[in-house]
Amino acid sequence: MLIRNKRSLRVIFLIALSLVGPAYWLLGRPRHIRWGAMEAEIDQPLPGDEIVKHPRNSSTRAITIYAPAAMVWPWLVQIGQGRGGLYSYDWLENLAGCDIHTADRIIPEFQHLQVGDQVRLGPDGYPFFAVAAIEPGRALVLGGNRDPRAGNHSWVFFLDPIDETTTRLIVRSRGDYPPTVGNFVIWRVITEPLQFVMERKMLLGIKQRAEG
Repeated sequence: MLIRNKRSLRVIFLIALSLVGPAYWLLGRPRHIRWGAMEAEIDQPLPGDEIVKHPRNSSTRAITIYAPAAMVWPWLVQIGQGRGGLYSYDWLENLAGCDIHTADRIIPEFQHLQVGDQVRLGPDGYPFFAVAAIEPGRALVLGGNRDPRAGNHSWVFFLDPIDETTTRLIVRSRGDYPPTVGNFVIWRVITEPLQFVMERKMLLGIKQRAEG
């Protein structure tokens, strides 16, 4: 009976996956990879695009922040584990052992980033980005080949001032990786939806802090 129930659950799971998967790809994914972004922002070249010239997966997300770019930048420059955090769901990240503690204040000692500095997503042994380029008050470009098996990835934060009191924050992620089934599942099936959930919360978290 137990074996039969397990088989039934497995069949139900596969049926659900076969229904939810296509629905996500047709309805959810097109919105998720461009959440909040305008057509011109999606097409706009950004610093760091050259890191991954031919991405297999990419997203451009954006949000309007009712604060000048100079007030948004300090929150960006202190991101990272062991720094100001990631402004997202700390409890979810910490379930994976990332040890993230998001700050609700500007931390002076974390206001200085240089090319080559690491921006960590977790403690030693966890993935991290290196600062590939930085334009204070305007652009923070994270990227580099962290692991040849995982491919090459970039993560760009770009501030586009609308006027003296309004800023568009554009975040672009681009990735390339060896075209294997395993990598497709990791990056497109698992990572991409999770990234949307966490990055959306990050954008909202930065907005709340900068406007506050």
